[in-house]
Amino acid sequence: MSNTIENLSPQALWQNFAALNAIPRASKKEEAVIQFMMDFGKSLNLPTTKDNIGNVIIKKPATAGMEHKQTVCLQSHLDMVHQKNADTDFDFATQGINMFIEDDWVKANGTTLGADNGIGVASIMTLLASTDIQHPALEALFTIDEETGMTGALGLRGGLLDAEILLNLDTEDDDELTIGCAGGIDVTAEAKYETVKVAAGAAGFRITVKGLTGGHSGMDIYKGRGNANKLINRVLLAAAEKTALQVCSIDGGGLRNAIPREAFAEVAVAAADAVTIASLVEQEAAALKNEYQDTDPNLNICIVKIDTPETALDAAFQFKLLRTIAACPNGIYRMSPAIEGLVQTSNNLARVLVKDGHLTILCLTRSSVDSEKMDLAKTICNNFELAGAKPSFGGSYPGWAPKPEAPIVKLMSELYKEMFNADAHVNAVHAGLECGILGTNYPDMQMISFGPNIRGAHSPDEKVQISSVQKYWPYLLETLKRIPVKN
Repeated sequence: MSNTIENLSPQALWQNFAALNAIPRASKKEEAVIQFMMDFGKSLNLPTTKDNIGNVIIKKPATAGMEHKQTVCLQSHLDMVHQKNADTDFDFATQGINMFIEDDWVKANGTTLGADNGIGVASIMTLLASTDIQHPALEALFTIDEETGMTGALGLRGGLLDAEILLNLDTEDDDELTIGCAGGIDVTAEAKYETVKVAAGAAGFRITVKGLTGGHSGMDIYKGRGNANKLINRVLLAAAEKTALQVCSIDGGGLRNAIPREAFAEVAVAAADAVTIASLVEQEAAALKNEYQDTDPNLNICIVKIDTPETALDAAFQFKLLRTIAACPNGIYRMSPAIEGLVQTSNNLARVLVKDGHLTILCLTRSSVDSEKMDLAKTICNNFELAGAKPSFGGSYPGWAPKPEAPIVKLMSELYKEMFNADAHVNAVHAGLECGILGTNYPDMQMISFGPNIRGAHSPDEKVQISSVQKYWPYLLETLKRIPVKN
């Protein structure tokens, strides 16, 4: 790990971030990082426990003179999204993140950086290890599996925490104070299909969609960025209209909470249609590049000759599948009528895998209105059923209802104005934060979320702004100093 990054200011925070980023920590594979955090707490001789689901809780007494203040829970999640560019040689299971500095940003080489939520985790570690920072009694809550189901927050029992205030360090704009968020639900569709022999003498091709901007499927969904699964399906439909196209496989997207950046399809056509399909792909590519020139300037769609695959989807299933994907809602479904500029409900068509007789489609449906979330999810399921797929739900979690009158909101809003001579944006976000879930077992706990500027979360373009961390850190420290006395 670069000593340059570890020497950034505040030095202890960046050193903890570097140490954390040396540990593989994919969602649902957090064993190593859980042990890392347990060892960290015990090395400080602080009470350190792991609950029945894997969340780690470390408690630290108040510093001298702060014992009369309300207890604060500092909360961040241990897992990170593991995404890499297709041409990046990297093993998330064994390698630490390869970071570098470019201008005012810390980035990673061809992979996600893990600033979401590693900067929050590193901040809490720094406070726990400090000997010269004033703070009230602290309860550090490190949750697991936030990125693929929030099962850590969902499994946290009541009675483990005593804090009156929770500071969630998982917001990605340093001028925002988040006090509400959307809920979500996973929608999955699976099917088995019959394969057929590719027509004799057919030519094989591989169609690739890549170079899309991608991003967070909640926070970035309003930006209208291209979805690789939708785009490659559009290309396939165009080709199927004018050739006897046989789709052999489709492999697009990845995690539910990331807007798909890449998709690939292997197809076969009669040798006489080889020139036609190449021309059709080029035409559709030109149209899509024009449509997405502002949001996805690096979009690249290409077709190359390959060895002809042996099997393909049967014609009836192919007909239904391509139209089902085309009809699947993606992007904004409804804007909030109550909060200007806030996406209320959306869907991300995150993953399409069609191969060897088995279909899997993954979506993440979000909404700040639970009934509307379920209505859209059921609509998507109905669409999949028309193609003969079996849909299912999973990973449902509630939204977080804003409480703008909470004392912690007033305190941090006024402090932001005092420190930065500007008004903080107090808002709700179209993304999943754990606060709504945690509030089900701790309904009286005041909650607020904030953090430094992070861009491109959930994509290999993820980066965190150095100067923003240097702004956020003293704001966090001053907030802890000003926590009210116990009731």
